[in-house]
Amino acid sequence: MELPHGIPSHDASGDVFVRLDPSQVQNCFVSWIQAIAEQLPGEVVVIDGKTARRSYDGYGSKGAIHMVSAWATQNNLTLGQIKTEEKSNEITAIPQLLEMLDLHGCIVTMRSLANRAMDCQQEITQQITAGGADYVLAVKENQGQLHEGIRDLFGGAEALGINGMHYDHAEALDKGHG
Repeated sequence: MELPHGIPSHDASGDVFVRLDPSQVQNCFVSWIQAIAEQLPGEVVVIDGKTARRSYDGYGSKGAIHMVSAWATQNNLTLGQIKTEEKSNEITAIPQLLEMLDLHGCIVTMRSLANRAMDCQQEITQQITAGGADYVLAVKENQGQLHEGIRDLFGGAEALGINGMHYDHAEALDKGHG
């Protein structure tokens, strides 16, 4: 039996894939996904980092594989993902991922940045807004002055009657992830 284009099935088809340039395959994948993804104004795109289970190779001294991905919530579709470099982290991979994507009109959320340095957040949020998107970042109590400033801002707005102001509200409940 032969596979299409004359590749015999008894040959290791992996030999074909090993010759492909991973960055070119990734670029083609992202272009294809963005072509089929329904572009909706206000699409929420979640940027999140994950470690691939059982990807650590103790015998070969290779660390676990860490990936950063962009998930379009309304489309239920991964728009793109990128592997973090060895001895690196999400902060260096996120700008590369954002560069690959057209997020104009989207709302980008990043849970993974909640404990990262503020200057990293500023660089990434500037990249997001330069691409025509908005963003939402989580702020935790251990981020001292920032958390306190935000709490004071909303406390003051509430004291001034925010309940009478026009604003949008959206809520989503996803029980599928624990």
